[in-house]
Amino acid sequence: MEQSPETPQDFWAELRRSTQARIGLGRAGDALPTEQILEFRSAHAAARDAVHQPLDVDLLAGQVEAVGLGPTARVTSRATSRAEYLRRPDLGRLPDDLSGVPHSGAEVGFVLADGLSPRALADHGAALLSALTSELSDRYSLAPPVIATEARVALGDHIAEALGVATVVVLIGERPGLSVADSLGIYLTHLPRPGRTDADRNCISNIHPPEGLGYQQAARVVSGLLAGARRLGRSGVDLKDTSRSDALASGEVLTIE
Repeated sequence: MEQSPETPQDFWAELRRSTQARIGLGRAGDALPTEQILEFRSAHAAARDAVHQPLDVDLLAGQVEAVGLGPTARVTSRATSRAEYLRRPDLGRLPDDLSGVPHSGAEVGFVLADGLSPRALADHGAALLSALTSELSDRYSLAPPVIATEARVALGDHIAEALGVATVVVLIGERPGLSVADSLGIYLTHLPRPGRTDADRNCISNIHPPEGLGYQQAARVVSGLLAGARRLGRSGVDLKDTSRSDALASGEVLTIE
């Protein structure tokens, strides 16, 4: 029996299993199908909401303190509102007051920052911190975590200086997209101080299980980068993530958790 030719929709359905990108959306006359237009508008609204959604700091602080690293300090940037934060990135990089940050002298400090997606920090921050603590606590001393609001990545350098830590790990909500609105990123800076640039940091992005990078896998990458930074004496462009190549060389199967 002669088989009917494969329709465009059947062809794209197979490829969609490996990407969250919008591909093969189809047509309705000279426009997109109504279902796809409505889905796009819904994703756009979710992305906008993720940017403007205020972080419930009290709720997050309770979840973070349950991880067991001690009392959580709180810091705000010099941006006095979400609107000013979005208009003035420079203010989001500067602390308003660091008097509540205790000097710990620990090897590693954690900053949980709302960034451009407070929703991502609310959804994944405490669980990711727990995975990082489990991965690192038997080898390094860890400072009590700090929650930062209206925060950009560089605010972590000021907080790290106040903490007195050798390496700071900033967990921050990433810019929402039309596929993912709750993605969390990690920025690792060794020997942090005000004035460090993005060239001095290592970034791990797209952390949002189950579709994105899992907590344990992200924690293992941080562990490798931290060990490399301490050997090298710096982080950033000179420090490479070799976790994937090491896993392939050992025959380990890489999975997204």
